[in-house]
Amino acid sequence: MKILVVAATKNEVQLTIDHFSCTGDHLMETEKFDFLVTGVGMVATAFALGQHLSKKYELVLNVGIAGSFDRNISLGELVHITEDTFAELGAEDHDDFISLPQLGFGEQTFHSRYTNLPQLNKVKGITVNKVHGNATTIAKTFSLYQPQTESMEGAAVFFACHQMGISALQVRSISNYVEPRNRDSWNIGLAIKNLNDWLISYLTER
Repeated sequence: MKILVVAATKNEVQLTIDHFSCTGDHLMETEKFDFLVTGVGMVATAFALGQHLSKKYELVLNVGIAGSFDRNISLGELVHITEDTFAELGAEDHDDFISLPQLGFGEQTFHSRYTNLPQLNKVKGITVNKVHGNATTIAKTFSLYQPQTESMEGAAVFFACHQMGISALQVRSISNYVEPRNRDSWNIGLAIKNLNDWLISYLTER
């Protein structure tokens, strides 16, 4: 049984792809693991997984960079996201927000069944269509969910794997803090380097 490594962009995992001499565009296959580059966002991720996810995979490993609400997490630090929520699914009721479960339309929070990563801190994430860069919406979102991280794909991976009964693991490297948008404070290079160092080691040891 194989691992499917899922990333939104090739740039996030290019160092690992090069290390293992993988070739291809969106789906790159090796004997023990495959890489799937989905495109950015939950829709692109769900579509790509709908095309390629199957029972031949024992584990789906979603990797990438993320923003952190939690200032106790350092830039470049890797975290294990064990819970992820579709933060924007619901309805506005004037100044209030009604979540998908409150509307009676199903679940919006999904969990990883994979727990064997003792070296990484476990955190709670949200998945969004629009990454936060406004103080007012950041405060409202934190009040609703108390998240530690945000990405644009994580909950979609958890959802797809939940539907298929396949274990999912999400590891993210923190590239920036969730704050009023300030590109000067980001460290994408460090986040990508640390992510790939970990990913190469993880796949080598499997």
